[in-house]
Amino acid sequence: MKRILFVSAEVAPFAKSGGLGDVAGSLPKELIKLGYDVSVIMPRYKQIQCNMEYVTDFPVYMQGRKENCIVRVNRQDVDGKELKTYFIDNITYFDRGGMYCYPDEAERFAFFDKAVVKFIKNDRPDIIHLNDWQTGPIAMLLREKSRDISAKIIYTIHNLEYNGRFNRGNLYHFDLDDSFFTPSKFEFYGDISFTKAGIIYSDLVTTVSKTYAGEIQTPKYGFGYEGLLRQKALEGKLVGIVNGIDYEEYNPEADTEIAKHYNSNSIEAKLENKKDLQKDLGLPQKDVPVFSVVSRVVYHKGFDILLEGMNELLEEDIQFVALGVGEQHYINRMKYLKEKYPDKVSVNNYFDTELAKKIYAGSDMFLMPSMFEPCGLSQMISLRYGTVPIVRTTGGLRDTIVGYVGNKEEGNGFTFWGNQVDDLVEMSKKALEVYNNKEEWKALVKKAMEEDFSWAHSAREYAKLYE
Repeated sequence: MKRILFVSAEVAPFAKSGGLGDVAGSLPKELIKLGYDVSVIMPRYKQIQCNMEYVTDFPVYMQGRKENCIVRVNRQDVDGKELKTYFIDNITYFDRGGMYCYPDEAERFAFFDKAVVKFIKNDRPDIIHLNDWQTGPIAMLLREKSRDISAKIIYTIHNLEYNGRFNRGNLYHFDLDDSFFTPSKFEFYGDISFTKAGIIYSDLVTTVSKTYAGEIQTPKYGFGYEGLLRQKALEGKLVGIVNGIDYEEYNPEADTEIAKHYNSNSIEAKLENKKDLQKDLGLPQKDVPVFSVVSRVVYHKGFDILLEGMNELLEEDIQFVALGVGEQHYINRMKYLKEKYPDKVSVNNYFDTELAKKIYAGSDMFLMPSMFEPCGLSQMISLRYGTVPIVRTTGGLRDTIVGYVGNKEEGNGFTFWGNQVDDLVEMSKKALEVYNNKEEWKALVKKAMEEDFSWAHSAREYAKLYE
């Protein structure tokens, strides 16, 4: 039985800011079900207050200054087997509010990486699975400094836009000399890059959809790493595997957050969830098409075309519900739509998991016009709840959503290629045409709900790599 150590800066339910936390919380459980011995390791942020017990402690030197690392463990039962989540605890770096966005970010995660390497020397896993930029240097430290470690290293890129690029001075947090500041190692256009270390020193690079694995080899999506990634691909060492979602957490038949349970054979119950959502948000309770978005409110999620498009679409007899935080100028534009269409628009500038589930259950169409989307989980969640996605075909959206227009047999949503407002509006209006044909719409919703994007399939794909 192979022993796997899964390393991530965030893991649900302990701490998460996005899809990485969901993956790190779900994939190890599925791997345990497949027979692997899996442990997880992450920073112990101040917000984490779960049951945990002391394991060990040791010093980590940061440019000559001694910092103490305490390792604690939480134990969960997964189908009668134990999932251990280890926490790297240190007051200086992690006893703070929130998880990210501190001026010493490079130093904080250099400490974490060095601590994990020390832990690995005693734990001796067969496979070390690193995730995103915060963990990339672990591969470099293991290969350059701990040559007695024979474990295979897999490095997963969840979103290449966030790639851990810092100024040269941060090299010294890793106890490395200037010989590492070269293009063949840690140097990246005059800086250092945590992601580059992960790409170069790992045995295999994976990313979170097949399409995204191709896209990141191009200048448009590669953020300067496209040459390295093309080389990995040529060597057969770049693989795309679509993420899954937790089918126990996202289950309209058992979800305690929604008004009325339902499945693919009782789709009419969505109407009760729609009325409950409308009531909660102060919208008129009537059976009109409800468009929704649950997202970070940022450029790459397509908010430029989404908001311009909704300005036109709201002339129809529809409603629009938005939930998320992000860039203020987009929030202001959404609030303008609310002022213009007070009985049609609800803007919720915060994040709330209960309201998110109510939106998935109570709306009819889910908007994801992303400029790029490495994988995307929201479109899979919306399918699970029978809310039909309208997406731009990029990254994981292309791999999971089949366009209904032109392929009614296989279609599970509505897709468009372009990045113009007209592209989104045209496809949304085609979705409205189908919605108005009640029997056709019901068949599409049923097809959407019967798709399987659980973690079980994706875990089997990872298992093939581990073997």
